[in-house]
Parts: sequence; C-alpha cells; structure tokens
Amino acid sequence: MNRIDRISAILIQLQSRRVVKASDIADRFGISLRTVYRDVRSLEEAGIPIIGEAGVGYSLVEGYRLPPIMFTREEATAFLTAEKFVEKMTDASTAAQHKSAMYKVRAILKTAEKDLLESMDNSIAVLKSHSQRRINNNDHLQPILNGIANKKVLCIDYMAGYSQEKTNREIEPVGIFYLDSYWHMIAYCRMRQDYRDFRTDRIRSLTETEHTFDGKHPTLKAYIAQTAFDHKLETIIMRVDNSMARYLNDQKYYNGFVSEVHLPDQLEMTFLTMSVEGFVRWFMMYGDQAEIVSPAFVRDRVKTIASAIASRN
Repeated sequence: MNRIDRISAILIQLQSRRVVKASDIADRFGISLRTVYRDVRSLEEAGIPIIGEAGVGYSLVEGYRLPPIMFTREEATAFLTAEKFVEKMTDASTAAQHKSAMYKVRAILKTAEKDLLESMDNSIAVLKSHSQRRINNNDHLQPILNGIANKKVLCIDYMAGYSQEKTNREIEPVGIFYLDSYWHMIAYCRMRQDYRDFRTDRIRSLTETEHTFDGKHPTLKAYIAQTAFDHKLETIIMRVDNSMARYLNDQKYYNGFVSEVHLPDQLEMTFLTMSVEGFVRWFMMYGDQAEIVSPAFVRDRVKTIASAIASRN
C-alpha cells in the first residue's frame, strides 16, 4: 500500500472508533510508531481536526465526518459474502438486522458496485454440512447483545444439557461466541455466583430486567484465555499426508483444531486439547499416514499404545 492510500485508510480508521491507539494503527499496516506519528501529522497539516493525547490515542473532533465513502470491488463482495454467513450462522433476528444494514450499505454504493453485487449474488453460497446443527430460532442473540451493551441483568429459563434440569437464573452477560455449530453466551450467574457458559439453543426463554450491573467483569477474550489456562490445554502439532487430510473433516474441530499450514506433501495442523489421551487415540486412526511433530511425550504415548496393540495381535 502506498503512503497516500495508507493515510486515507488511517483517516477512515480514526472515524471508526472514538479513540484509536497509535499501536493499533501500526499493527494494522505493519509500520513503526514513528511512521504513524508522521502520517497523523500529515492529516493535521491537511486540516483534519485530530485530538491526540499521550498514552490514550487519537480521536476526531466531535461532529467531524468524512465525505461519502466509496468501496472497492473487493470490499463490496466481502460485504456480500458476510451477508451469506450471517444468514446461515445466526438467528433470524440478527440476520434481519444485518439485512437492514446491508440495504443502507448498498444505498451508498456506486452504480457499478451495485451491479457487481447483483451479478455476484448467485455466485456465493454458504452451505451447512449434515454434522452442523440447525441454528435455534429463539432469536436470543440480539437481546443478549443488547444486555451486554446496556449492562442489563437478564432472566433466563435454562435447560442444562448434562442433567436436563430446567432452572430460572438471573445473569450478567459478558459476551457471545460461536463454536462447534453452537452459539454460546458467557455470563456471570447470580444463582451459582460464578461465570458460566450457556448454550443459546438451551435457553427456553429470555427477558431483560430493569436491573443493571456495574460491569466489573473480564472481557470475553480475557475469560476465554483464562479458561484455557485453568484447563491446562496442551498444544499438539501434527502432520498428515495430503491424501489423508480430507478424511479428517469435522473430526478435527472436536479434537481442538486451531490452525493449519500447507506444506508440499503434508498438512501441518495445530490443536489445543484438554485430553491428550483422547487426542492420541483419535490420531492413531490416521497414524500410518501422519506424525506427531510436538510435544515429544505425545509421540511417546503413540508408540506405547502401538506397541501394546502389536503385542496383543
């Protein structure tokens, strides 16, 4: 990206949030803080009213707005792709809100961009495999998000999966995330006096109370990181022959799949798992065409089980 395009992008970034840290700008564009300071100074010299506070960040003077933004072709098709995902992977209420927002986005597109979206609409699809569950239609995501934004206490009727016990709880919502075909809500449960993971498809009813909470909760990102630490998740790296990789499919997600790197003849995959023993026994189904890269004790456990199998057969 040339400097002119970068400075324009920085201006858009400054309008996207109330305060933007210099380090966030540097990370986004892969530039030094000195370069960030120089680019911001160029914007100031061009007459852009920027407020900078040491240790806090940059913000635009209240009331300043950019002229209408023109999207690139790639950005326009990215909007369309996101719309397909939202339609399939969220509840009906969230999908409707996103569709309404997309009408507003389309309204400011140039004619050529509108024509592009029309022509591409039938060329992008999001399909769910048979192993993926149907998204629950209770439309809880928007009320939960409203509760998070307004720090409102929510009252839920919840059906626990392990006991099939229905309970009524008052909760303080922290955040939501999507995992293994389900939406989850992390919230502080006043009944249990601790944080809990609630699957939204198990919420039978949800109402917003008049009570608010003080907001002294960890962020969702911090909670997930702490949970991983508490559970002592083990990082395992394995490599599988390309000819075998396609057979892993959804199984890899149930075993803690995180990321993958394509090598010339193999696929290197990283997992985070709470059960090394369970992972090892799953791995052995593909062991003749796969290998454990690290850690060493996982390789040793594979060899031990393989030896035991050989001695019994």
